[in-house]
Amino acid sequence: AGTQRARAGAQTSLHVPYGDGEGEKLDIYFPTDPSGTFPVLVYIHGGYWQCLSKDESGFAAPPLVSQGVAVVAVGYDTAPKGHMDAMVLQVRRSLAFLVERYSGIRGIYLCGHSAGAHLAAMVLSTDWTEYGVAPDIKGAVLVSGVYDLEPILHTYVNDALNMSREVAQRNSPMLCVTPAAPAAAACKVLVAVAQHDSPEFRRQSQEYGQALRAAGWSVSLLDLAGVDHFDIIEKLSEESYVLTQVREEFPSSL
Repeated sequence: AGTQRARAGAQTSLHVPYGDGEGEKLDIYFPTDPSGTFPVLVYIHGGYWQCLSKDESGFAAPPLVSQGVAVVAVGYDTAPKGHMDAMVLQVRRSLAFLVERYSGIRGIYLCGHSAGAHLAAMVLSTDWTEYGVAPDIKGAVLVSGVYDLEPILHTYVNDALNMSREVAQRNSPMLCVTPAAPAAAACKVLVAVAQHDSPEFRRQSQEYGQALRAAGWSVSLLDLAGVDHFDIIEKLSEESYVLTQVREEFPSSL
């Protein structure tokens, strides 16, 4: 319902292909008044890498587009069709596509929930020289993310993913933290976790935030009271919640 309202109330380009794969499509919600250049919030959905889609990802758009921020909901091939290596590559390629296609972008902000926060964190570890672009990633809001995949190898979550230990390791943000380059040092990362998230989610958020900070990244940890793993993301659809967080964390750039 939130996505339907967002699509009805904004100038959109829906199902924009960024590659040849069936799931490689973006929904783009343009600012109400696109004045030549605009910041972009790229939202990567959760669903344990096997459910949900970009079609449920437009709920955060209305308060942002009204403030001059474009919102992009990223589609990717979920399991069992998609596998972990491919999903990480798809999300990275979606950003490269955006930078090449839309010259008006001035600053990218990543936002992901759960599995989407994992994929957003993997974007932060990207070697962009392989893609021939240099996205200006100014910030990332990582909400109740998974940053170490090994603990899920022997859970039901891996039934559809079918990850080996090697795949889990090379796609674990905790094991891919790169020293902050000058550009990365200017990228502010907000690692948010819910008060009622499981102890494992809370541990991983704490440890990943500390690992980023130790590598020179600018990191804030946000422990949100009174919410759990699922309703923390509903906060995103509350009028101006994300915008408030982004403005508080990144006041110089929006």
